Amino acid sequence: MKNHDHTKHYVSQINEVLDYIDRNLTRSFTLEELAAIAGFSKYHFHRIFTAFLGETLFRYIQRLRLEKAARLLLERKEESITQIAMDVGFSGSAPFSRAFKEVFCIRPSDWKKKHRNSCHNLSNPEQSFRKNGKDLPNNPLYHSVISSEIVRYAERETMNKGIVQPIGSVRVERIEQMTLAYIRYIGPYQGDELLFERLFNQLSHWANPKNMIRFPEAKCIIVYHDDPDITQPEKLRISVCISVPSDTKVQKAIGKMVIDSGKCAIGHFEVRGDEFGKAWNYMYGFWLPHSGYVPDDRHCFELYPKEKETHPEGKYTVDIHVPLKSAE
Repeated sequence: MKNHDHTKHYVSQINEVLDYIDRNLTRSFTLEELAAIAGFSKYHFHRIFTAFLGETLFRYIQRLRLEKAARLLLERKEESITQIAMDVGFSGSAPFSRAFKEVFCIRPSDWKKKHRNSCHNLSNPEQSFRKNGKDLPNNPLYHSVISSEIVRYAERETMNKGIVQPIGSVRVERIEQMTLAYIRYIGPYQGDELLFERLFNQLSHWANPKNMIRFPEAKCIIVYHDDPDITQPEKLRISVCISVPSDTKVQKAIGKMVIDSGKCAIGHFEVRGDEFGKAWNYMYGFWLPHSGYVPDDRHCFELYPKEKETHPEGKYTVDIHVPLKSAE
């Protein structure tokens, strides 16, 4: 196996583990369990994971739980901290509070107070993170395979810098389950105008020979796994995807994931490259608080009508999907 193909195989195995952790974040994991999913011995798997992600396996899991908790503390304002701690996999409020303060330099109760009037948009999120003096290793093998684009996603701006209105009203619809083939990127993406094009080109290189990109049947999607207002830029995860039949075989750097069926708020926007953040701000900061709904834990995503479709004025056409559940 060539070195490049060998690296892609490792990336594929690591992505399987990341997806598995995502789906089961509230339960306990063992090193043996996750190593088996990756197809490595537990000794080698832990070393490989740390080399690829820049942090140890269980630090990664802990961070995802805390970042999810940070979101839930803002979204579920009436729910107790203990319940939220349990919902993200902690045994109780005491260990959760210690871990939360270590990462965010603030107690969960103070976090709720500080951001009482916000909904997913924090005024200066970087101030909330403890700087540990360590950067994510710049592994060229990792980034050359993982990094690569559908359309531009420009810098997400905070609410006080404005919003972009959708074309027509936001509609609430049930979407059906979708199987997606994806290529994943981990790292900062805001303001990188060529990133999504590179990612989509890499995905197309795999899909075109299989005749999988046929419009209007094919759906081009970008899935956001993390909230850029909470997760540090070098650890943000996105997946650039196309819809595929459920029995599609994938390999190497191409992964496969499922978007579950369920209710979504869908806003139809025409935006310039620097307005995507303002469109998301409209959905989370304006529409959602007045909707009677709360966001669900399913993935939010952007859907593009066709590959890199642009408006005559240079704008992009995009449907932003926010998963919902009825407020109790």
